[in-house]
Amino acid sequence: MVVNIGVGVSFFIVLLIILAVFYSKPRLDIIENKYFKKLIIVTLFGLLIEVVIYNCVMGAIFSKKIYYDILIKILYLYYCLWMYYFVCYGFVIFYQVKDATDSKYRLFKNLITGFYVIAFLCSVLLPITLTINDEYIYPYGIGTTAQYIICALGMNIIGFFALKNIKILKKKEALPFIACTVLGIISTIIQILYHQFLFIVPSHAIAIILMYFTIENPDIKMIEQLNLAKNIAEKANHAKSDFLSSMSHEIRTPLNAIVGLSEDIKDHKGLPKDVEDEAKDIVSASHTLLEIVGNILDINKIESEKMEIIEVPYHFKEEILELAKIASTRIGEKPIDYQIHIAEDVPYELLGDRIHIKQIVNNLLTNAIKYTEQGSIALTVKCINQNNTSLLIITCQDTGRGIKAENIEKLFTKFERLGVEKTSTAEGTGLGLAITKKLVEMMGGTINVQSQYGKGSIFVVQVPQKISKLVNPNPNKNDEDIELLKVDDPYSDKRVLIVDDNQLNIKVAKVALKDFNFMLEECTSGNACLEKIKAGNQYDLILMDIMMPEMSGETTLSELQKIEGFHTPVIALTADAIQGAKEKYLQEGFSDYVSKPFTKDVIKEKIDKIILPRKEK
Repeated sequence: MVVNIGVGVSFFIVLLIILAVFYSKPRLDIIENKYFKKLIIVTLFGLLIEVVIYNCVMGAIFSKKIYYDILIKILYLYYCLWMYYFVCYGFVIFYQVKDATDSKYRLFKNLITGFYVIAFLCSVLLPITLTINDEYIYPYGIGTTAQYIICALGMNIIGFFALKNIKILKKKEALPFIACTVLGIISTIIQILYHQFLFIVPSHAIAIILMYFTIENPDIKMIEQLNLAKNIAEKANHAKSDFLSSMSHEIRTPLNAIVGLSEDIKDHKGLPKDVEDEAKDIVSASHTLLEIVGNILDINKIESEKMEIIEVPYHFKEEILELAKIASTRIGEKPIDYQIHIAEDVPYELLGDRIHIKQIVNNLLTNAIKYTEQGSIALTVKCINQNNTSLLIITCQDTGRGIKAENIEKLFTKFERLGVEKTSTAEGTGLGLAITKKLVEMMGGTINVQSQYGKGSIFVVQVPQKISKLVNPNPNKNDEDIELLKVDDPYSDKRVLIVDDNQLNIKVAKVALKDFNFMLEECTSGNACLEKIKAGNQYDLILMDIMMPEMSGETTLSELQKIEGFHTPVIALTADAIQGAKEKYLQEGFSDYVSKPFTKDVIKEKIDKIILPRKEK
């Protein structure tokens, strides 16, 4: 009997510690926690009663049978109360009840409460016979049999919950319930065979301990909730990414019409001055909007880890000079001395991410032009060549408004536009420099800034690129030594087919091509294009939209290539402006790629390379 007392006291102390820890740590105020807390308190009560009974058997406290009878009935009341909370707790766990207002939970609780109220009454009213001696006290009779039935029903209910919800049940949640069922059976058998052992309450304590370390530990619970919140946030972020990608693509389609048609209006001769100015404003605004859409798409790809660094050979000097020339148009009439210096030892051809290198330089120049009203802007490129790597050192210095010292750290934060009042006319989202920093870091480089408020800023980017060709292998012959053959009317006999399911896009393409005297034809689906070619129509060029219903541009081209004798060059026209799109479409067999919106100059450059004959100087 001393062993039993020791076991009871040990479990009592352990549960007290668990209860203290459970209360001392932050936890979610949900219904399952409330039931678990009640189970701990009730089990402590049961252990206390059991220890008292042991002492009674030893004659330490009472000597009259009536006191034993009262203690046994209190112990039976404990069994009923514990099983009631355990069944309710199991229902909440298995059916993932989070709120006491849940209709299914409320119905179940009313039914199970009624059942255990009857069980309580049976524990008090039904007669119990006691066998008492110096070694043990053993109850039997109708009241005891009723207790076995009540406990068995409770275990069956838990088993029913587990079987019905086996698919959503986690192993750690099933363990304490399985353990309690097994221990309940074992303790009942022990109780029947060895009357001196009361192991039922200790088995409850073991189940409580298992619950704490598998289900209800506040630390584990908090980690689970954090993981759940993380998963929800990631799903929401993916949904946002998909939405932004879709919207960016959809916005580019109407932008194609705005850019194309507004540029056509701007180029009309004899327009009133105010109309011409307004057309220029529309063109400028449309390009700004396109830049914003592009930035949002880029930062979205970076955050969703979909941005790729694609290495291709490119002529750095030519690319940067062309980019700088385009960027200079943003200066307008501002009195700014604009200078570009590229060191002679910058390798002739580099191997790296051409598009993103240009984007980095463009963002630096755009930022400088935007915030410089007068003075100078200088882009300087130097390099350190070592083995097969060239460390490009790109410096952009301006005499603009500068940045306050306390704002330097915020400079590369998304959506930050430092020193810009709400009423400022400065355009943009504040994403340019944030994107620039991410791109530089993705390519293994660094970006630094020095600035003096009111006097200007210096941005320095260092980014490594592989050396493809250190010098021009044909110094007397380069791309500029190849020129188009001069033909009086080079396009007059050329037939061009425009394939697009959107009539507005077809109109924009026609407007962009109207000055070239092409013989233009159109069709609004891939199937219609195939029918024209199969009918024997010959074209010098096909402009193919990519995203078309029923048959995409890629599928259409694949079907065209199956037609014997088909060799017509096909240019992909698409709002898909993602990194690597050009390489993707060239690999699929397209002759070239143009992203929407496109300008008249862009489409002319692409067509010239495909259609017009060339000669070497």
